[in-house]
Amino acid sequence: MNEQAGFTLRGRNPDVLTCIANLSNDEVFTPPAFANQMLDTLAKSWAAQNNGANMWADSSVRFLDPFTKSGVFLREITTRLITGLAEEIPDLQTRVDHILTRQVFGIGITRLTSLLARRSLYCSKHADGEHSVARSFSNDAGNIWFERIEHSWSNGNCEFCGASKETLGRGGGLETHAYAFIHTNDIKTRMGELFGGDMQFDVIIGNPPYQLDDGGFGTSAAPIYQLFVEQAKKLEPRYLSMIIPSRWFAGGKGLDEFREAMLKDNRLREINDYLSAADVFPGVGLKGGVCYLLWERDNPGQCRVTTRFKDWPVSSATRPLLEEGADVFIRFNEGLSILRKVIAVETGQTQSLSLPESKRFDRLVSSRKPFGLETKFKGKATKRAGDVLVYQNGGIGYAARNSITSGTDLIDQWKIFVSYAAPGTGNKDTYPHRIISTPFVGEPGSISSETYLCIGPLESKSEAQSVLSYLSCRLTRLLVLLRKPSQHVTSKVYASVPKQDWTKQWTDAALYTKYGLTNEEIAFVEKIVRPMDLTNNLFDQVGVDDDE
Repeated sequence: MNEQAGFTLRGRNPDVLTCIANLSNDEVFTPPAFANQMLDTLAKSWAAQNNGANMWADSSVRFLDPFTKSGVFLREITTRLITGLAEEIPDLQTRVDHILTRQVFGIGITRLTSLLARRSLYCSKHADGEHSVARSFSNDAGNIWFERIEHSWSNGNCEFCGASKETLGRGGGLETHAYAFIHTNDIKTRMGELFGGDMQFDVIIGNPPYQLDDGGFGTSAAPIYQLFVEQAKKLEPRYLSMIIPSRWFAGGKGLDEFREAMLKDNRLREINDYLSAADVFPGVGLKGGVCYLLWERDNPGQCRVTTRFKDWPVSSATRPLLEEGADVFIRFNEGLSILRKVIAVETGQTQSLSLPESKRFDRLVSSRKPFGLETKFKGKATKRAGDVLVYQNGGIGYAARNSITSGTDLIDQWKIFVSYAAPGTGNKDTYPHRIISTPFVGEPGSISSETYLCIGPLESKSEAQSVLSYLSCRLTRLLVLLRKPSQHVTSKVYASVPKQDWTKQWTDAALYTKYGLTNEEIAFVEKIVRPMDLTNNLFDQVGVDDDE
C-alpha cells in the first residue's frame, strides 16, 4: 500500500459525505466538520484524564459507532489514527490493517447505510474486495455489521422499540427499522455475537435515529434516540458521545424517565447545545435544537454546559444538571440566574428553584381539551338559544350548552385562551420569537376546542386583562421557555411562572424592577423573546398564525 492510501479515506473534492449531510431525513446524516468537532472534544477529555496522552496514538483504543449511516465517524477516527500511529506502526499497510480490523467497528442501521459506511471506511462496499484499503479481512462486511432484524411483536407493538406492527410489520423487501443495537435484552452478548469474543469498547460515538417512522409526524412521532443512549451506557464504555435532539431537557413524549435518569447522572460531563438544528444539519428541520453529549464513565462531576446559536457569543458554564427544586434541565445559563432571582423574590429562598403551589401560575392553566372538544371539532355556524360560543381551529362556532360535559365550571367565568401549539416558523428555530401564541380574553359563555388551553377562572374582565398583559411580557414568556421542550405549550411549561397581583396592568419594565434584573439579563431576555402586540390578536382567535 503506498503513501496515498490515507487520502483514499477522505480526500474527495467535494467530499460526498458533506453533500449527503444536507439531505433531509429522520435519520440525519452528520456533516464531517461536526463529526470532527465531536472528536476534538473527545480527544481533549481523553488527554485531560490520561496525563496529556494523545488518544490517536494509542493502538489499543477501540471505537464503536452502533448506528452508522454515512460512516463519517469511523472514517474520521481512522484518518486520525493513521496519523497518530505512524511512529508505533511505521508500515502504512500494516497500520491501516491494524486500525480497521482491531480498533474501528460499526453497526449499520439499514442495508444501504451499511454499504455506504463500508465505502467510506474501506473505499469499497466489500471489505475483502480488491479495491478495499484493508488487506486482512476474510469477510465481505469487515467490521461494519448489518443483518436484517425483525421486531418482537406483542399486542400489536414491538416490545423493544414500541413500533406499530400495522405500520412496520413489513415484508422481506422493505427495511424493518428494527435496529440491532436496541432490539436485545443483553447488549453485551449481542456485541459478542456481532463481532466475536468479549467486546469492550473504550469509545461509543455517533448520531442515532431520532424517532420512529411509525405514522407520526414531526414532534408527534415517537422519540427513539433515548433507547440508544440507555443501551450504550450498559456497555460501560470509557467515553460516550452522541448527537441527539435537545427536547429531552424538559421531557416530553416518552422522555420523562430518560430525562430524570440523565439529570441525575454525574458522569454526563459536557452538553454542547445548539438552539437551531440547522446550525449543525444544514437544510434539516428539527424543532427544539440538538445537542451532543460527552459521558465519562470514570470521571464524575458537574457538567460543562455550552450554548450556541448562529453568530451569538458562546455561553458556557460548569454547573449541576439538576438544580435543587427543579425537575427539568434549565437550558440557558443566563436563564438560570434570572430564574433564581424570580424564585428568591417570590419565596425568599436562594437555593431552591421551586415555587410553592399557591404561587404557581400553572395552577390556573387547564389540561388539553379543557371542555372535552377535540381539535377537529367544528361548531354550528349560527347561534341558537342556550348555545355557547366556541373558539375553535379556524375561527368560531356554537355548541349547545348541555352538550358540554367537561370544564362546565369555567363556562360562565372570565378566562384567557392561548393556543396549545406555539407559533410556527416552519421547522426552524429562530430568535427572538414569541414562545406562545397571542392569548386573548374569553368572556363568560365561551369555551374552546382542544386548539386552546384555558386559563382561569378569573374574577372579572379587568383581572383577565391583567393576566393578558402579564402573558404578553417577555420575562413571563422566557420563564415558559425554560420548561418548554417543543412547540407544544402544555400546562407544565408554566410551572416556573409565578402568579401576580391581578389588579394592575403588567409591563416588562415593572417585572424587571420587581425581580432586580441587571442590564445584561434584560438584554438576554430581549434577545430571546420577541415583543407581543395585544392591540390586534384577532388572528389567533380565527386560527391564523401571526408570528411572521
